[in-house]
Amino acid sequence: MKGKVIAELSVVPVGTGDAGLSRYVAACLDVLTRRKDVSYQLTPMGTVLEGSLDIILDVVRKMHEAPFGMGVQRVVTTIKIDERRDKLANMVGKVESVRKLRPAVKI
Repeated sequence: MKGKVIAELSVVPVGTGDAGLSRYVAACLDVLTRRKDVSYQLTPMGTVLEGSLDIILDVVRKMHEAPFGMGVQRVVTTIKIDERRDKLANMVGKVESVRKLRPAVKI
């Protein structure tokens, strides 16, 4: 059973001369806001994506390119992909399965 994948992505420009990365994160987010075929959640340390593998890989490439379009000369991108073929999974379901086990913990 092929379905959606869940991926966690971190795009880090290197050598920008500034410790702040918000404007680069915002440029990567612009890539996502133009897409209707990907669900995403911005987190403090990266972005979680949900969609078909082919679409996710295309989006990752475009997000990786975003800082280069802003003049950055080096970008390090880290991606983790979770693909289940035994049952359908999604971002919300993964969190909910833990929440059911620990209802008293704020997640």
